[in-house]
Parts: sequence; structure tokens; C-alpha cells
Amino acid sequence: MALRDQIRIMVVDDMSTSRGLITQALDAFGVRNVASTADGPSALKALESTPVHLVISDYNMPGMDGLQLLHRLRSGAKTKGVGFILITGKADKAIIDQGRKFGMNNFLKKPFEPKDLQACIEAVVGPL
Repeated sequence: MALRDQIRIMVVDDMSTSRGLITQALDAFGVRNVASTADGPSALKALESTPVHLVISDYNMPGMDGLQLLHRLRSGAKTKGVGFILITGKADKAIIDQGRKFGMNNFLKKPFEPKDLQACIEAVVGPL
């Protein structure tokens, strides 16, 4: 069975359009087991009951940004091993360095093409 048939991914982004674009791209890659939430706290709550292999999160979100979400994931016994990709419109060195310090697996700068997203995911989990 291909990885794309088994992998569970959560998309976290406060912008419904961005969530939709990422979800559509995942669907085009054949990834069907995708959940999405609009913010970090909702993601953390959902992950308690339904774990995933990979979280794809926006950086700039109200209340809890993507790095704060990453830090919380890495601090949790159930979620510390979850793959994490940060998506950001401003991939400045400080954000990327902080993400790496917290255990970010990869990042992607907006705007991006679906093939860029696929390459970013495959660098973390292997070929879909």
C-alpha cells in the first residue's frame, strides 16, 4: 500500500482559502486522509483524539502562531514525534531558526506551487 493511502495529515491555517488550496493539492497527490482546523488550539484538541503523521501549519495565525503550535506539539507526549511543516509568507532567518530549534521538519514559503508542496512533504515523509 502506498504511503499516500496511509498517511494522515492535518492542515492548520486561519485562512479558509489557504486551507482549501493545500487540501486540494493533497487530494491531487492522492492523499485522502486530511483533517483541517483554523487555529492552533483547535489543532491541539483534535490531535488528542485523532493523531496524525504530519501537521502542515501556517505561521501567521491569531492567538497561537505556527511556531507556538510546533512548540506545544513537541512538548506533548502524544504529539512530540509528529512531522511538522511550517508555511509562511515571510520566511526570514529568525522564524526558520526558531522553527528548527523547536524541531520543525521543513518549511515552505508562500506563494508556492503544488509540486513545491509535494517536494516539501516528501522530504519529510518519503515518496507519496
